[in-house]
Amino acid sequence: MRIALFVTCLADTLFPEAAKATVRLLERLGHEVVFPADQTCCGQMHVNTGYPDDALRLVRRHVRVFAPYDVVVAPSGSCVGSVRHQHAMVARRAGDERLASRAEEVARRTYELSELLVDVLGVTDVGAYFPHRVTYHPTCHSLRMLRVADKPLRLLREVRGLELVELPQAEQCCGFGGTFAVKNADTSTAMLADKMRNVLATRAEMCTAGDSSCLMHIGGGLSRLRAGVRTVHLAEILASIEGAETAGERDRLEVGS
Repeated sequence: MRIALFVTCLADTLFPEAAKATVRLLERLGHEVVFPADQTCCGQMHVNTGYPDDALRLVRRHVRVFAPYDVVVAPSGSCVGSVRHQHAMVARRAGDERLASRAEEVARRTYELSELLVDVLGVTDVGAYFPHRVTYHPTCHSLRMLRVADKPLRLLREVRGLELVELPQAEQCCGFGGTFAVKNADTSTAMLADKMRNVLATRAEMCTAGDSSCLMHIGGGLSRLRAGVRTVHLAEILASIEGAETAGERDRLEVGS
């Protein structure tokens, strides 16, 4: 299968290992992954902060760039949620029904990574090896907007060497929410404190999720606590094989040396 990678802004600028791991994983499973170089931000940030007119041109570009591909994947429930639930809405608000219809077509072919693996490719055992104690945080967009349900957990349970521990009150938001963390810093910090307390209660070595944004928020808090718990994207775990290390694991070893 030929799959287009929608890399997302955070992966492109801050967490490239999540995108690289997505490519390694899918290629290992026998699929061709292409990277459309003209892609940009999906416009989610603009829509969420009340600038749909500015988002419109980003929606137009996204549709133009990804329309030629039968399958699109992103290592982000948040950005896939924007493609599915915001793009057509932005186009219709601007009176562009043709763009709205094309956006809906692209959205139907766009998947968050765990969705693609389980629902489209029909796999749960991806041949991964990750010998660590791990807990999973279900991000709000993947859980409530995309309804990926237990797909990430099904994938993690098949990873050899991995000890999966349940996160208490897992469905509670970590407090990031994009600009919510900036506009409502005190509330966001309190929510983060609850999430970190639950992560630490698991005694996990690492916390994983399908969104780099939430991992950035949780990981930043944990690093300030110097708790020794790392965050790692789901794609990095699934791409890991025996004899290989994720970028997060290499960092952990370097810090400990």
